Amino acid sequence: PSLAPRLLAHKIQSPQEMEALHALTVLETCVNNCGERFHSEIAKFRFLNELIKVLSPKYHGAWSSEKVKSRVTEIIFSWTVWFPQEVKIRDAYQMLKKQGIVKEDPKLPEDKILPPPSPRPQNSIFDTDEEKSKLLARLLKSNHSEDLQAANRLIKSMIKEEQEKSAKVSRRANTISEVSESVKLMGELLDSYRRQELSQSDRDTLQNLFERCEKLRPLLFRLASETVDDDEALAEILQANDKLTQALGQYKQVVAAH
Repeated sequence: PSLAPRLLAHKIQSPQEMEALHALTVLETCVNNCGERFHSEIAKFRFLNELIKVLSPKYHGAWSSEKVKSRVTEIIFSWTVWFPQEVKIRDAYQMLKKQGIVKEDPKLPEDKILPPPSPRPQNSIFDTDEEKSKLLARLLKSNHSEDLQAANRLIKSMIKEEQEKSAKVSRRANTISEVSESVKLMGELLDSYRRQELSQSDRDTLQNLFERCEKLRPLLFRLASETVDDDEALAEILQANDKLTQALGQYKQVVAAH
């Protein structure tokens, strides 16, 4: 967090418009995802002054493109909305208005004014695996190249573990969402089937839906076996499995009855 804003500021001040705009996009993404340590860095005058240089005619404002200056103004203004507790951001923006560099507040679309981003989840492997974190800190402080190489390998393994964990969470969320949507649609189609209001194409859809739901059951069992250490997630999976079992039972009962 202490180095990233400095590197981004260098790119934001680039004479190449596209490079500066890309850097501003990366900056916004970091603010949205990187938590409180990053927020504290961008709220310092040291970084804010680098953004102000892009707007000020005394520095880069004379040759910075209007598109870049407009984006910088939008970003600083949006931070006054997101982080009202950060006095330095508000002071920097007010100073730009007093100097006439910013003549009026930019009109941000509703989707730009996001809620304050949450800090990084505390269940990250970098937080929970205390033993690895201590080892990593010790290796990074070393002056020996072998230790730094070991630190690099450890970081890669920790990131890989984190990515695998995120992938499992994503798979679980997607599967549970698909089960919920499939069960809902199957219920609606079965109601029409009972009333004999189902077209042949809808009957085919119902049949395909049933076959897909049959394949979702083993997926749920596999997810349950991977989620034994998370009671809340396991409860979600079991609840989804109950709904799926009921829907499959209703299908067999209704279709068999006709």
